[in-house]
Amino acid sequence: MAEPNATRPPRPIGEHGAIGNMATIALVALDGTVDFLCWPDFDSPSIFAALLDPEQGGHFTIAPEMDDMRVVQTYVPDTNVLLTQWLGETCNVELIDFMVGPEELGHGAARLVRRVRVSSGEARIRVDCQPRFDYARQRPEVTVGQDHVLFAASGAPRLRLSAPVEFTATDGGAGASIVLRDGDVMDFVLDEDGDSALDAGARDALLAEVVRRWQDWTRRSTYKGRWREAVNRSALVLKLMTSCRHGSMVAAATFGLPEVLGGSRNWDYRATWIRDASFTVYALMRLGYVDEAKAFTRWSAERPKHDSTDAHLRIMYALDGSPMGEEIELDHLAGYAGSKPVRIGNAAASQLQLDIFGALLDSIYLSNKYGEAISHADWVGVCEVVNFVCENWQRPDAGIWEGREPPREHLHSQLMCWVAVDRAVRLASKRSLRAPFERWIAARNEISRYIWDTFWNEELGHFVRSKGSRDLDGALLMMPLVRFIGSTDPQWLATLDAIGDQLGDDALVLRYDRDDGLEGQEGAFAACSFWYVECLARAGRIDQARNNMEKLLAYGNHVHLYAEEFTNQAELLGNFPQAFTHLALISAATYLDAALDGKIEHPWQL
Repeated sequence: MAEPNATRPPRPIGEHGAIGNMATIALVALDGTVDFLCWPDFDSPSIFAALLDPEQGGHFTIAPEMDDMRVVQTYVPDTNVLLTQWLGETCNVELIDFMVGPEELGHGAARLVRRVRVSSGEARIRVDCQPRFDYARQRPEVTVGQDHVLFAASGAPRLRLSAPVEFTATDGGAGASIVLRDGDVMDFVLDEDGDSALDAGARDALLAEVVRRWQDWTRRSTYKGRWREAVNRSALVLKLMTSCRHGSMVAAATFGLPEVLGGSRNWDYRATWIRDASFTVYALMRLGYVDEAKAFTRWSAERPKHDSTDAHLRIMYALDGSPMGEEIELDHLAGYAGSKPVRIGNAAASQLQLDIFGALLDSIYLSNKYGEAISHADWVGVCEVVNFVCENWQRPDAGIWEGREPPREHLHSQLMCWVAVDRAVRLASKRSLRAPFERWIAARNEISRYIWDTFWNEELGHFVRSKGSRDLDGALLMMPLVRFIGSTDPQWLATLDAIGDQLGDDALVLRYDRDDGLEGQEGAFAACSFWYVECLARAGRIDQARNNMEKLLAYGNHVHLYAEEFTNQAELLGNFPQAFTHLALISAATYLDAALDGKIEHPWQL
């Protein structure tokens, strides 16, 4: 096997659209290459990972063999069906990419469908499919048949690529070269051997049904305000990252994409973080999507019942609710822009992060307030979690950002413990549920007192991130968003100003500026940048909030997708697409839009 080539220029992270089937996501680059796909699930091993190693990762390319063509990529309106167009002087070529899964549309197979069409002129189309199974640790055996090619490797799904063309086997892959003329259409379908094949009429019907289903889902949104296109795209991305089988949600679709180019901050985000998923539920509910909240609430209710940790809840789980896999380094992959090591699994799964309880209870509270009532059994599980919080809220923990530092008392962690108890009290009162009110209210008051006494630094004139520190943290922006402090309270405004001065750079906001035990200086954190917009709006600084919002929207990629972070030049960094960023965008947009219309008080305020 050839040595990894870490010097070849990487394709920019943002040069991709995302398609998927609510079981997995594929990234399709502007040049028509699928260069990231785990099969058949989000957390399955990759079959295409050229984004992490162009030489060895594997890819699936369909593109015209012509120079000097302009490439345009967009979505079929209000769907996750991707359209890539090559526009030339003598011909135009279209590529439609979409996926379906075994739980969707009544179909029994997961499929990637790639439809190429020449809309004018004549073009020679190059097809090159090079799957690399098991995170590019296995090169498949290739068998060419009539109108199809099979890819097989030990312990991996046996994949089939079908199309009415003459395939030619290569070393571990297959290719074809075809000529299409004005109006010609050809479908390339990647699925598993043994699944029933689809004829042309069935593929036409499938595409029409997929488009209709996505557009019907988008129309259910109650949001009609400004930046609607970006809000709808964020909702579609969050839906795409939701497991239709389990109701859980991945934090991001990818693993190994770096937070620091050439560095080692390369993590696996293909898991359900309790925090990220809970915030996702909140964002979708703001747009009127309650079914997703119900599904996640049911999924999350099972976790305390089956978890043997003293916290009754881990910070993350696999999509099916099992423990997250061990963190492993894939040394054979070069890494994006030479960023090594590439990791799968996540060692942070064993950390104590107390803020997850507040995020979860907030989503359960809202799901009950605007959705279905909690069951008795689930309420018993909630009580166990809240009682744990009452006994452990002051414990040092790793904090929200999962640094590899020694545990300490974090303001954000204790803030979210306050949220957990507060929302449990509210829910019990609203639903007349049995609860130890006296104990919980006393704990809520004690946490509040402790936060004010411990984390307000009189000398600096602002809140600080942890006990005994003098540092700021982007997570402090959650203080007014969870209604712990008034958004115009003088002490909060002083903290907001300090965050803007010390962590902000125009519209971009760092999550922190300190040694976190890891090498390299990461970029600006996208979610914190959108939180900052919302905090500005809540503070009445509407013009600044709106200016920042417009800038951040311009920093998204060509199809309104975002990664975890921005470089100093507002280029995308980190795993992609990132749920945390898109849910923060929704929250900022919906609040700022209401503020601009003078409708500050709305149903989502407690």
